[in-house]
Amino acid sequence: MKERIIISVSTVNGSRHFHLGLKAQKGIRWAVAAAVTVSLVTLGSIFYLMNEVDFAKIKQEELEKRSYSLNEELDELKDLKDELEHDLGERESRLTLVSDRLGELENLLGVNADGEAPLEARLDVAAINSAVRVAVLESLPNGAPVKNARQSSQYGKRKHPVTGKVRLHAGLDFAVNIGTPIYAPADGVVETVRPSNKGSGNFIRLQHSFGFTSSYSHLKKFAVRSGDFVNKGDLIGYSGNSGLSSGPHLHYEIRFVGRPLNPRPFVDWGMDNFEHIFEKERKIKWVSLINKVEQRVSTQLQLSSQRAVTSQESSS
Repeated sequence: MKERIIISVSTVNGSRHFHLGLKAQKGIRWAVAAAVTVSLVTLGSIFYLMNEVDFAKIKQEELEKRSYSLNEELDELKDLKDELEHDLGERESRLTLVSDRLGELENLLGVNADGEAPLEARLDVAAINSAVRVAVLESLPNGAPVKNARQSSQYGKRKHPVTGKVRLHAGLDFAVNIGTPIYAPADGVVETVRPSNKGSGNFIRLQHSFGFTSSYSHLKKFAVRSGDFVNKGDLIGYSGNSGLSSGPHLHYEIRFVGRPLNPRPFVDWGMDNFEHIFEKERKIKWVSLINKVEQRVSTQLQLSSQRAVTSQESSS
């Protein structure tokens, strides 16, 4: 009897009794244990899955934030790319413009340009040639010493209008009124300032580079003193009618190591016709002179480049 279990079920219809043997009891126990085990496993799985879902949500939020951040960085990089492409386009346009203008400058300077040469090399050549011309035109007399003046008497033999004697007219006369400003045709130093009522009258001589001098006769008054340094275009005096003169004018001379030269080619000389003087005045060893100026200019440009590099390194 102890090994049997009796289960009584009472209803309105009466009572029913169920007898469970050992095997039935074991089956029920295993079924209950299995049910409990399945329930525990199910609950554990549910908790595990819930944790996995929460972890996945956290990861998803992190990925969304990362994706948003990456999208922002991508937008910034796109903006930077567009800006760089715009800058690059402007630089290419500027380089094209520089190259075109450099070509015009090379044509003006008479430089044999190599279109395949690097732009820096072409710029160096053009800079040297341009700087050489500027240096030469600053150092040697060029252009007229008076503005908008008629040339009344050229260089060469002629009968002197006062003495009547035939002799070399070693200069160029400009028909100007008394008091017309006279300007230095190049950089130099005032060698002579001589007041006089005879011969050349009130007289100025400027000493320029490489053995050149320029002189001005029959002046009214002076604007410089002996020993003054002057730059091209500086006022040096005023025209007059002093000395042995038949009327108001400026007598202008240019000499090289003391020998008179025809001033006319120098008056017509300038940047636009730089080679003009080489054909018109053959008494000067122009090749040697230009080479000397090129050496100086090249040295100056190198020193300027070195100073620029040193300044940039110091600032950085």
